[in-house]
Amino acid sequence: MGMTSSKQDTDVMAEINITPFTDVLLVLLIIFMILAALAAPPGFQKQLPKKNTAPQNITKQQLQHQIEVEVTAKNTIYIDSKPVAMADLYNTMANTISFHERHANQGYTTHVSLLADQDASYNTIIKILDAARAAGDDDVGFVTE
Repeated sequence: MGMTSSKQDTDVMAEINITPFTDVLLVLLIIFMILAALAAPPGFQKQLPKKNTAPQNITKQQLQHQIEVEVTAKNTIYIDSKPVAMADLYNTMANTISFHERHANQGYTTHVSLLADQDASYNTIIKILDAARAAGDDDVGFVTE
């Protein structure tokens, strides 16, 4: 009866087998990924405004007293039918908006109607929007055909 023992059998094994632990973690990861995909709404969802079929009651006087900005194909800017240099855009826009605010009791509005040629530079359009915002007016509408 020979008992053979080696030094290896008597030593304490200090290594941990992490294969079952990794398998469990991967299964849990897959389960959580599936649950997260089912719980999240699909895509980007936003609520669009409903279409207003009722006509708006805008009088001719209100249309005549809003701020009209026109941009030509050569980036010439007209504010209330007066040509404006690009360097004077911010001052002219601020003066026009303040004039309309002071005369609000006469039917003037600070709504800016922007009519731009399709060949006008986007840079010019952005500067007009920035000038209106700098003057304190965020009520800008684009006029389309």
